[in-house]
Amino acid sequence: MSKPKSSTPESNGHGKMKNGKDRIRTLGPVYNLEEHVASDWWGRIFNSLYLKTDSDVVDDQKITHSEIDQVIGILKLSPQDKILDLCCGQGRHSLEFARRGFLNVTGFDRSHYLIQKAKDRSRSEGIGVKFREGDARKLPFASDTFDAVLILGNSFGYFESLQDDLKVLKEMRRVLKPWGRILLDIADGEFLKRNFQTRSWEWLDNDLFVCRERSLSLDGDRLVSREVVTQVEKGVIADQFYAERLYTQESISRLLAEAKFSSVTFPGQVTPNSQRAQDLGMMEKRILTTAVVRKDWTPLRARRKRVQKHVAVVLGDPKKPDALKPFQIFDDDDFYTIDQMKAALKENSDYRFTYLHNHDTLVRDLMSLAGQVDYVFNLCDEGLNNMPLRELHIPALLESLGLPYTGSGPQCLAFCYDKSLVRGVAREMGIPIPKAFFIKPEDLQFELPFEFPVLVKPNFGDSSFGITMRSYAETPEELINAVQEIRGKLGYEKPLLVEEFLTGADLSVGIMGNTPNSYSVLPIVEEDYSDLPPELPRICGYEAKWCPDSPYRQLRSKPACLPADVEKALVTWCIQISERLGCRDYARFDWRVDKEGTPRLLEVNPNPGWCWDGHLAKMGAHSGMSYPELLRAILQASEDRLFPDHEEVKKGVELSEVPALAI
Repeated sequence: MSKPKSSTPESNGHGKMKNGKDRIRTLGPVYNLEEHVASDWWGRIFNSLYLKTDSDVVDDQKITHSEIDQVIGILKLSPQDKILDLCCGQGRHSLEFARRGFLNVTGFDRSHYLIQKAKDRSRSEGIGVKFREGDARKLPFASDTFDAVLILGNSFGYFESLQDDLKVLKEMRRVLKPWGRILLDIADGEFLKRNFQTRSWEWLDNDLFVCRERSLSLDGDRLVSREVVTQVEKGVIADQFYAERLYTQESISRLLAEAKFSSVTFPGQVTPNSQRAQDLGMMEKRILTTAVVRKDWTPLRARRKRVQKHVAVVLGDPKKPDALKPFQIFDDDDFYTIDQMKAALKENSDYRFTYLHNHDTLVRDLMSLAGQVDYVFNLCDEGLNNMPLRELHIPALLESLGLPYTGSGPQCLAFCYDKSLVRGVAREMGIPIPKAFFIKPEDLQFELPFEFPVLVKPNFGDSSFGITMRSYAETPEELINAVQEIRGKLGYEKPLLVEEFLTGADLSVGIMGNTPNSYSVLPIVEEDYSDLPPELPRICGYEAKWCPDSPYRQLRSKPACLPADVEKALVTWCIQISERLGCRDYARFDWRVDKEGTPRLLEVNPNPGWCWDGHLAKMGAHSGMSYPELLRAILQASEDRLFPDHEEVKKGVELSEVPALAI
């Protein structure tokens, strides 16, 4: 990721225009720029507008070509070297390495938008570069992995704290092999302190115009910038602030020494030959810094004998009735799904699994495994004794027994089971939701406060229980029939939620990992209703998940094609409400787009469906992730949270010690 000379649409306040779209409110004159810099500005601004405003540098192939020439020459890189392009942005350097025959290049960046852009370019060119999304302070790579780690395009020094910059360097050192090399391309702090422009402006093209203000921070260690971007027809589309640390050769040398790097050198400078030849900001003059890692190989813990992690998998009880299933029993499709899951887990050879599905003995079985397993893989979305209201009882039981487990905790599951509560949280956070009203069990009459069509759904529950084609209503009579069916035929006696039916794209967002620091966003998917008979409502409800003979069972999920600003907002909202509700390890968020193009949140699904043909697996497949890899990713996300020191789980047992169980 290159330095944000200009960046994406962010403002310090949003309003709504008559058509419902966001507008930007500028602050007017600001006398202290530093007061308006968010501590996590770097997590917000790298998007499509950034690629336009900085295109004179970050989208100039000649500049990228020249920079790669320098890097290869300085580090004496060979095509067999394993290279990590840290803070890679849209992957311009990673892709150029691959074009030159480098076989082992990995790009890593925090920006979901830029990583997806990099993946798209890699696929379109048929280039085998791996791109991953995450936080540079906690890299998801094993120790002693790379021959070289690069931070190019002035992408170092974004954090508010100097200690965070040090964490990045220490992580770089950890993932490097002994005698591995780093190269930092950073702004020349000494030059910029003397020569930065306090004000500037430039035309980016015939439509975009940017004004910039700059000042030094109070401590003199950071350059603070404000950018106001104007589009000739729309007016102001961005007003944002950011700050970057100014390193000199002396100060970066001290920090590298603190991170235990050796042989620090300054082999060159970078001055881009911009075709616009206007305000280059912090890209104007940069210094190249190299250093070497002198360390021993990280000891391979317990590698003398093959060691596996022992994981207990908790499932629903197939011998007990399940009210959510069509015939209230586990059928062949359920058993096939479980077999697919077990086969997928079996491919992860460094694990051994004990399967627990007898709920009559579950407490005793778990107590007997305490101290014998590393943690529990909680796949019991049916709930204790297959009772949906008791889904939260499983993690509560595991906590009472002191057993670590995957997925969200009981409080999060309780929150998300209540759709109205989630709506209230979202509304308070400024996240768009559909219009809706609440029908209590004792309500015999009600008025519709908005227009038809509507969708009636149980306020409590998951697995699309109670949401069928007959839940869709276009008239008062159909609405009354829908309410009566859920209350009478399905025996649901709790509150109902009546939502306006949104006619736009039906979207799902999947997040793996734990926000805000260590997570990845799976490709956003959209339900494809093109094969559905036109007389049927466009919903993905109970029939699509549980009724094999229904036309809805033919629904397919396809990668969503969204405007960049909509995708960014969608991901941002998912991350925000995930943190607020306490989702952990993996989660899915369902949205529907209104007629004005605004996505509105329908549901939050912690511990979402894990089956081989579910939405999460489909999202993984669109990113090239197999079903075994998806399950492995859930386990890995849980381990990163449960065992944050990056060490191997300490309770791994030898293969010969304990036989596999299936209780």
